[in-house]
Amino acid sequence: IHKKFALKNVRDCFVVSNPTDHNWGERWMPDGWLYNVSGTHAVELKMKNGRYYRIGTDAPSELAEAIRRAITRNV
Repeated sequence: IHKKFALKNVRDCFVVSNPTDHNWGERWMPDGWLYNVSGTHAVELKMKNGRYYRIGTDAPSELAEAIRRAITRNV
């Protein structure tokens, strides 16, 4: 799975849990797209245009913190 997000377009991010039936791959969810390669944990990106994306990860807290730091630096 390959997807890029420009940090300048990210408003905020949150650690979330995905439904167990949303295994790996790209999936449409009611509130946006999920890009998942493992597990049920993800970071949800809230974009400035109102869209949502989820990135599946085994280290959601670490990824969310890194994104928040990067967003803060780019403001």
